[in-house]
Amino acid sequence: MEARRVQNNWWQKLVATIALLNLTLVLFNLSYLSCRDFYFNNLPPVVNIYDPVKAVEPHPDTEKYLQTSDRAIKQITANGFTPESEELLASLRQQSIYLIEENPFLASNQLKTFAKLKHRMEYRLRTRSSKAAFEQFWSREYLSQQEINQEFAFFQQKVAPLLETNFYRQINANGIIVDRFWRIDLVFAIFLAIEYLSRTFWIARHRDKINWGQALWRYWYDALLFIPIARWLRVIPVTVKIHKSGLFNLEKILLYITHEPVAYLSHRVTTFLIVRLLNQGQELITDSAILDTFLASEKGIEVGETDKIDKISDRLISLTIYRVLPEVQPDLENLLRYSLKGALKQSDLYQAVRGIPGLTHLPQETIEQLADYLAQTTYDVLANSYTDREGKVIFNRLSSNFATTLKQQIQNEATQAEIQTLLSDLLEEWKLNYVKNSQQRDPEKTLTEAEQIKTDIATREE
Repeated sequence: MEARRVQNNWWQKLVATIALLNLTLVLFNLSYLSCRDFYFNNLPPVVNIYDPVKAVEPHPDTEKYLQTSDRAIKQITANGFTPESEELLASLRQQSIYLIEENPFLASNQLKTFAKLKHRMEYRLRTRSSKAAFEQFWSREYLSQQEINQEFAFFQQKVAPLLETNFYRQINANGIIVDRFWRIDLVFAIFLAIEYLSRTFWIARHRDKINWGQALWRYWYDALLFIPIARWLRVIPVTVKIHKSGLFNLEKILLYITHEPVAYLSHRVTTFLIVRLLNQGQELITDSAILDTFLASEKGIEVGETDKIDKISDRLISLTIYRVLPEVQPDLENLLRYSLKGALKQSDLYQAVRGIPGLTHLPQETIEQLADYLAQTTYDVLANSYTDREGKVIFNRLSSNFATTLKQQIQNEATQAEIQTLLSDLLEEWKLNYVKNSQQRDPEKTLTEAEQIKTDIATREE
């Protein structure tokens, strides 16, 4: 058994590790395009590896622009202004206008990069028009008046990197953007799907009163691991698997994340439940539902034993005779003795005997002996008659008559109204006092205490 438990724990940790790796890739895939500029500038190998997965290619317009600017810079730097360089500058001015008007950064959702590009050129050329800035920058007049190497260095260091980050994604024949991540995800999905199906099948085979379909629904959240929709939801089953397998200790993290919300939510829920239960109790009392149930003669839905009131009465009488009376026997005898003495002393026989000469003290002694005898006899009668068949019949008749009389008295409207009022007021007091006291307690302190108790129990078990 211990070996099987260790093996299961090892397997759970392996599955949790694979699921965590898959979730990491999913989150990386979802954030790749928004973080591509960072990878492009700081981790070029990541871009070289993952661009084909996302079907990312350099945008042809910005790529052509960079190629033309590179040729122009090399031509002017090597040979100065020549007819060929003039032609390249004219082409750059035309491409710049097209760049500003068409905005090739829109397809890749890089509007911030495009705005940064225009702002740098406008600031460099000291103009508010990005078109005028590009046209002026790529003119012979401007370049010949400036330190040309500094201008080219500005473009290569501040402008060209922004153009290089621009990209576009391939679109298939159906007009859908190509994304090959499913090929990577498919490997994990197959493994996790097989694990999910086999685990639920095993649970259905080894647990009573649960079939395979019910097991599949019970662990429905694991299906998120291989459904290729809303992959970010896989954080739910992955967190559960990590917590169950003990791969990482998430107890403190979950505690910190949920501490305050859970404290106040549990406080509100508890208050709502208590008030709701007390309100329902008041409604039952006000509607006479409890009394109607007690007084009802028709048979309804029964649970367990029939004639429950008779059973309860019989049980209470039995407890009274066999458990309670032996404990209070001395007190009961003293009470009977005192009562009998008082009754006998007030009788006419006692007064007549007291008047006979020579018998003045005899009645007192006789009364004490008679009282002791009657007290003992009364206790014995109560204790023995319930075990006797005929005595039990008498007790049952007494119990039945008592219950019947009690029901008749409870049916009195004045009695019912008084009982309902008292019970309703009692519940109202409980409700008000609970809400008042609960407001004075700090729910976070209560939750902290509960967590401390849980920690102490875990420490003792270790």
